[in-house]
Amino acid sequence: MKLIIINGPNLNLLGKREPELYGSKTFEDFFSQLQFKFREAQLEYFQSNIEGELIDKLQEVGFSYDGIILNAAAYTHTSVGLGDAVKAIESPVVEVHISNIASREPFRHESHISAGARGVIFGFGLQGYELAVRSFL
Repeated sequence: MKLIIINGPNLNLLGKREPELYGSKTFEDFFSQLQFKFREAQLEYFQSNIEGELIDKLQEVGFSYDGIILNAAAYTHTSVGLGDAVKAIESPVVEVHISNIASREPFRHESHISAGARGVIFGFGLQGYELAVRSFL
């Protein structure tokens, strides 16, 4: 099974950025553990702070991968383009957020991704990615 995790803006700062909200582990360290834990899956990882690069990656993998785990970060709440890209591709998408977006600022309660996603996981920290992988397996 071929899966990719696509992370959006500022998630490259995990481990440094607001550790009380996002934890102290880097995503690269977590991703290595995830790959080890789910050796039966071919897991890939892509991160960009640039909206167009995220859309390009969704279009690139969205017709050939078995699943996409997408944390569009702040673009979740602002990017109609990312939402449209999720709806346009064939690969199922699970939307993931590390924090509980429902308990944060009101603008974070709206997602342009959710309507096209197979499911949404939020509020479980990095474990949300593991839950998303399990949902595909």
